[in-house]
Amino acid sequence: MNWYEKLNQYFPIEEMKSKEHIELLLKEKADIYHKDEGPNHVMMYVETEDFVFVDYLFVSTNARGQGLGKKLLNKLKQKNKPIILEVEPVDYDDTDTKKRQRFYSREGFKHAQSVGYRRRSLATNEVNELEILYWSPTDESEKSIFEKMKQTYENIHTYKDKELYGASYEDVDQVLTYEEEKDQATV
Repeated sequence: MNWYEKLNQYFPIEEMKSKEHIELLLKEKADIYHKDEGPNHVMMYVETEDFVFVDYLFVSTNARGQGLGKKLLNKLKQKNKPIILEVEPVDYDDTDTKKRQRFYSREGFKHAQSVGYRRRSLATNEVNELEILYWSPTDESEKSIFEKMKQTYENIHTYKDKELYGASYEDVDQVLTYEEEKDQATV
């Protein structure tokens, strides 16, 4: 099974970029968009000068619980930059969402309480709500995380969307919201 099939089987359709989209990012944005792949994992991530965004992190079922996810995140933490990712909210009918959230919490990731993320899927036309998690070697503000997410959305998630999907994703200001009163760093 190739790297895209692994991601496509694991991630919901609303969260998946097309294979063409990812390959275009790997080719045309090779300076910032990267693939880390092994027999039991696939990690797609963005690395800019001041942060890392994990687009996809897949660890095969037979390798879970062996520290591979931790090892991959530690490799990113060594870059000494904030790491940002999107996760599904906990769904108590889906134990994977609970395990995933617990894993990231154990790895020191915080939930960006003040950042909202709601995007209409071009594949299903359903609104998909995700939580933004982040890890930071410094005391990064949620406002800063919000700005970095906007940059990721505009430069990665919507990259050539009209050309690739025949339609454009919603504008960044409709998808990402910031509520200052919820920002723990400003309290």
